[in-house]
Amino acid sequence: MDAIYKRVSVRKFEDKPVEDEKILQILKAAMQAPSAANQQPWEFYVVRDKEVQQQLSELCEYSWPAAKAPVLIVNVCNPEGAPFPNVAPVDTAICTEHEWLELTDLGLGGVWLGVYPFPERVEKANKIMGLSGEKFVFSIVALGYPAKVKDQQDRFDKSRIHGL
Repeated sequence: MDAIYKRVSVRKFEDKPVEDEKILQILKAAMQAPSAANQQPWEFYVVRDKEVQQQLSELCEYSWPAAKAPVLIVNVCNPEGAPFPNVAPVDTAICTEHEWLELTDLGLGGVWLGVYPFPERVEKANKIMGLSGEKFVFSIVALGYPAKVKDQQDRFDKSRIHGL
């Protein structure tokens, strides 16, 4: 799977919209993620509204790419009624990674903006997105066509492998 070795964090994008078909493909990939007892505790909000993007970009010092991206995918974790609610955030992390790999495969760039497990970020993001109950914003993927293509570093480190 080439996307694993090509995926990099992209924070600057061309001023070019992302096609709905590509966003749908990214979300299909996300929903293929495994989850505990197949609970699928995720929901997705596609955000193109610049005012909402600006608000989300102010969650913390690292979330600024949200304001400049052509589109955001706001990944929401919904553990309500899940058989294993305590692992719902892990499931949502896996689906976020699936998004990142798929957008890379589609020639797009993106960056994972962490919201959970930081309570102040979750509270702000939930308010912006109008969420209530047990649902919470887990992560935001800012994505678009990369302004510059970067190569992935070779991160293989054999010293981290034990017993082989």
